[in-house]
Amino acid sequence: MRIPNDFEKLGISGEKEIFYNLSYDELFEHEKRANEGKVSDNGTFMVDTGIFTGRSPKDKYFVKQDPSAKYISWGKINQPISKELFDKLLAKAKNQLSNKSIYVQDAYCGASLKSRKSVRFVTEVAWQAHFVKNMFIRPSDDELANFHPDFVVYNACKCVNEDYAKDGLNSDVFVIFNVEENVAVIGGTWYGGEMKKGIFSMMNYWLPLEGKMSMHCSANVGAGGDTALFFGLSGTGKTTLSTDPNRALIGDDEHGWDDEGVFNFEGGCYAKCINLDPNSEPEIYGAIKRNALLENVVADANGKVDYADGSKTENTRVSYPIEHIANHEPSLSAGHPKNIIFLSADAFGVLPPVAKLTKEQAMYYFLSGYTAKVAGTERGITEPVATFSACFGEPFMPLHPTVYAKLLGEKIDKHGVNVYLVNTGWSGGAYGVGKRMSIKATRACINAILDGSITKCEFENFEKFNLAVPKELAGVETKLLNPANTWENADEYAKTREKLAKMFVENFKRYEDVKEGVEYAKAGPKA
Repeated sequence: MRIPNDFEKLGISGEKEIFYNLSYDELFEHEKRANEGKVSDNGTFMVDTGIFTGRSPKDKYFVKQDPSAKYISWGKINQPISKELFDKLLAKAKNQLSNKSIYVQDAYCGASLKSRKSVRFVTEVAWQAHFVKNMFIRPSDDELANFHPDFVVYNACKCVNEDYAKDGLNSDVFVIFNVEENVAVIGGTWYGGEMKKGIFSMMNYWLPLEGKMSMHCSANVGAGGDTALFFGLSGTGKTTLSTDPNRALIGDDEHGWDDEGVFNFEGGCYAKCINLDPNSEPEIYGAIKRNALLENVVADANGKVDYADGSKTENTRVSYPIEHIANHEPSLSAGHPKNIIFLSADAFGVLPPVAKLTKEQAMYYFLSGYTAKVAGTERGITEPVATFSACFGEPFMPLHPTVYAKLLGEKIDKHGVNVYLVNTGWSGGAYGVGKRMSIKATRACINAILDGSITKCEFENFEKFNLAVPKELAGVETKLLNPANTWENADEYAKTREKLAKMFVENFKRYEDVKEGVEYAKAGPKA
């Protein structure tokens, strides 16, 4: 039995066996032996995560203590918890993990040697070790021999906090981060994404304090070295649109940006599977094979998956090592970006499919982070709900949004980056009336940005929001470029546009007490 370095520091006792950084084949056999799921017709392991098919944001906490307390932006997203309660729940989790066989998975977060963190995950479930192996950067044998964790995650998913009401917590689920002790503890939820987004949250704490940008975005790079970033929340198309046969994928979700360029935090991808079509998304479809891990999909008795079936959840997912994408960038890094694309799934059907932003507008829309919560990405969300999420990832940002915005603005100026807003949401009406933008039309907008042809277009002003939208664009039906032309009822469109503009203005009032916020507000819509 191979023992990880510093294992005694974990504080877990009476373990029967320690399964340390098992190979994919070994994990596959463990998953089958423990009946943790089923195998699809092409050899991909499939698991159900129970009632937890998305994150539990109301159950996420940070221990409130110095010095991190002065940096964290406390509120509904970054909820405080006492050191005493953290210690109690950590002890409970360690007790759950004691006296049984456990899986220990060591991995890196961050492809940049100057910025990466060494993370250790401890769980009693094989498929969760498999998930971590897919999603993070896999150390070599030599690196494992000298591996010492910077941060430890205890995943005691089978353990719940029965005293949550007395403790003043939201539910019996808990996801808690102790910045000073470099420890996180998870209890009560089986959803693998808590581990992924938990470490992302920590990177979003560490890097900006070092003057480096951390981003909820995907990234790819062209043959000429032109890097593109795609910002957006889950379900807006980050993974789909950055997975391009003509461009090397750097990563699909989480990145850093330092003085040398852009780098992936992860070593894998986590793609939505609902309505997955091999014709429109061949790279992702092809990545689903042995070593990938399917979550909450529906399959028949022969293991054939029906990707159109969302009866378990709309948030069906697959994690896979980035090597499953043939055209990926092996270094998981590239130079400074040429283009930045903000992806919004507009549930109101108001925003244009593509618009070019000024620097000031870029800061406004970055701090606004308008999109829609898409079905299944969080507990209780069953249909799109309009939302504003600062930096296109506020649930994962421990610091104040303006910290990230200031860093982004400085880099946009320094490197002369072009910024665009792309609506992957609805057209011709709001959700329930209009239709979702086709991937084909959105691809055409993205291609025009990446090949530079959009800069040769003639633009017109998009009323109320004062955005520059192209009058014509190759591959996109001209009528679609200005949403006003796609609604049957012009008056209804005008009312809905006014309604959305007021929502933007109301949301941005949160920045009224910040100097930068007052300045950037001038670049937004006028109610």
